Amino acid sequence: MIDTLRLTAEEAMRLVERAEVSAAELHAAYLQAIGERDGELHSYLRTVDEADGSGVPIAFKDVISSRGVETTAGSKILSGYVPVFDSTVAARCREAGLPLLGKTNMDEFAMGSSTENSAFGPTLNPWDPDRVPGGSSGGSAAAVAAGLAPWALGSDTGGSVKQPASLCGIVGLRPTYGTVSRYGIVAFASSLDQVGPMTKTVRDNALLYRIVAGRDPLDTTTVELPEPIEIPETEDLKGVRVGVPRELN
Repeated sequence: MIDTLRLTAEEAMRLVERAEVSAAELHAAYLQAIGERDGELHSYLRTVDEADGSGVPIAFKDVISSRGVETTAGSKILSGYVPVFDSTVAARCREAGLPLLGKTNMDEFAMGSSTENSAFGPTLNPWDPDRVPGGSSGGSAAAVAAGLAPWALGSDTGGSVKQPASLCGIVGLRPTYGTVSRYGIVAFASSLDQVGPMTKTVRDNALLYRIVAGRDPLDTTTVELPEPIEIPETEDLKGVRVGVPRELN
């Protein structure tokens, strides 16, 4: 029995590495959890039945083009559009052996901050279904928080990774501009859009960021990282200064 609700991506990775569970079994466990719990939350728009990879499965916000899987940006305008190519981040996840679980719900064309504006219906917050999960990457945030994906990718133009991560109690990162390719992403404001990891833990976030980051010849705004992304090792916040604004306008 795999407890997807509490399992982190790193823990899932270790299970696969130790051959305690196969990638196919892990994928099936998440699909079962989705079938049991996503009817109310509606974090997914569509799922992928077979695990195409040997590692930990991942969910993509519905703006991320992936070969052979319908990608609609939360809009019925794009219903039936099936990309014949992978976005760069999808290709890098595929190369890392991460099977795609499915595409997550979002505000239509990323225009919203609550995931209430999807053409396919709203996503609910898994902590309290009477509340919104934030947006526009609300489906990805809700899926990770509810244990329906070990990690996910969202996109952030003006807060669409950070805000739903906060509302759903997970870790969301808007990467430094140019470190993650935008090639193959359905654009909202392309010069501002950034693909970002959404995870249960900071370590998971760094692990996923390390997979998708790096120079891409298909996106001329990308850059080489000056050094590899470091996976944090400390288990406390000693020596870390946290700034809290006194007032927000």
